[in-house]
Amino acid sequence: MQLETYVRWASAFTVAFAPAWAWAQASAPITSVTLYPGSATVVRTVRVEAGSTRVVIPELTTQFATESLRVDADPGIRIGQIVTQDTSRTESANAAQATIEAKIQALKDQSAALDVQAGAADIVKGYLERTGSGQDDRSRSLADAKALTAVVAAISQAANDALGKKQQVALQQRDIGKKIAALERDLARASTQSHESRAVTIQLAAELAGVLRISYQVNSAGWRPAYRAELDSATSKVAIERLAQVSQKTGEDWKGVKLTLSTAQPRQFTVPVSPEPWLLTYHPPRTLEQARARVAAAPAAAPAAAAVEAQAALDNYAPPTFQTDSTFATEFAVPNTVTLSADGQEISLALARESWPARQRVQVAPRQSTIPVIMGEVDRPAGVWPGGNLQLHRDGHYVGAMRWTPQADEKWELAFGRDELLQVRVEPIKGDSGSSGVFEKRNVRDIADRITLHSSHKAPIDVLVIAPTPVSTAEEIKVKASFEPQPTIPMWKQKRGVVAWERTLAPQQTSTIDVAYTIEYPKEGSVGGLR
Repeated sequence: MQLETYVRWASAFTVAFAPAWAWAQASAPITSVTLYPGSATVVRTVRVEAGSTRVVIPELTTQFATESLRVDADPGIRIGQIVTQDTSRTESANAAQATIEAKIQALKDQSAALDVQAGAADIVKGYLERTGSGQDDRSRSLADAKALTAVVAAISQAANDALGKKQQVALQQRDIGKKIAALERDLARASTQSHESRAVTIQLAAELAGVLRISYQVNSAGWRPAYRAELDSATSKVAIERLAQVSQKTGEDWKGVKLTLSTAQPRQFTVPVSPEPWLLTYHPPRTLEQARARVAAAPAAAPAAAAVEAQAALDNYAPPTFQTDSTFATEFAVPNTVTLSADGQEISLALARESWPARQRVQVAPRQSTIPVIMGEVDRPAGVWPGGNLQLHRDGHYVGAMRWTPQADEKWELAFGRDELLQVRVEPIKGDSGSSGVFEKRNVRDIADRITLHSSHKAPIDVLVIAPTPVSTAEEIKVKASFEPQPTIPMWKQKRGVVAWERTLAPQQTSTIDVAYTIEYPKEGSVGGLR
């Protein structure tokens, strides 16, 4: 027993008082990231050998607050002091930025080489000008009758070559200038605007080999949900694919990381409000002189230049974010590892795909629009469905996009574009105005329309026709309504005065719906809402 105690004490003593060389500058790759709407938690891991006393992790981004830094380790590794130090760096902050900078430098080198060629052409041009004007002594000796023609031809050819070279160089430099300008715009988007790197030094005592994990919170990252809905009209099934739009501009590329998406919003963390006493005070009215003195004593408004300058210093990059109404946070694990460069470019990730039977029908509100729309109705499944952009496809064809709030309704009613094979017409069959009553004259308005539906489909289709009916909100207005046939839904979606008919149309079938309203109201005054 005493021997075992001595061995444990000796092992701890050896680790605690290891020599100064028992440390390493370690590579700690990013292995996992939890992405929130507008922020992210980055996790790096590093392998620690037994006997290590210090680990230095260099070249980290400076975009995280040091107080968000957390370090934990496997059993057998004790964590001691943690020190961070920022240093300036000359290399690019991320791979995308480095690639663009290299392209810009290569183009600038090409431009410099063209400058040399242009200079050489200028030398030739100057020599030819001196030769042609007789200022060069050698040109005089060449001006004999026999050689004159050859000299003139040589000078002309050389002048053409020199001027042509200058024109060619100018065109190439103009093209290079355009490319550099485009790359500089790309560089501005890819740049993290950080010219410093951060090193983290961790003092430790490693009795056993293991893994060290460091994590920190960054704000220049985020995600927002998106969806893709597809209707298979032949099988009446709707498939919903969950997507995530993600991007980051943290100054660090994420290569092959395990990505988790969370609906928690740390950036919007709030604490409970503590009410203060509700105190009532009374102030007697001020005289005109007191009011003027108060205005004169008020400090002048601070110049807006400082605010403008501060705003100009901010990065224009805005990480993807969204609002969620879920009570608690939900997490989605991305099935495959993700590589995401730190250039702020948004990419789309597929999370999951589910399919459900749908009630398929064509919906039309003829008094508002005679365009019929194909609808797919699905019972909302369990789970958290944050609002996001929704792309709609029908039978493999894109039909449109919309903002979607899946959590708002118990049923999902998705529109999959217009139905070109259902024709809808509204024809007035009566529209008279008159008066009634012997002693008390009243205005009478009769409105009657016929709604005609014709299906050119090769199979039966279900149709929902929706119509608003006039509703009186005053005792002075009397409304009588008649329908042929009677509506199958007397109050559509619990909306007062909105009725609907559910019909099934056979191929090439024509169906009609007649609606008629009689509206009485006093001659004095006016009635709003008459159509």
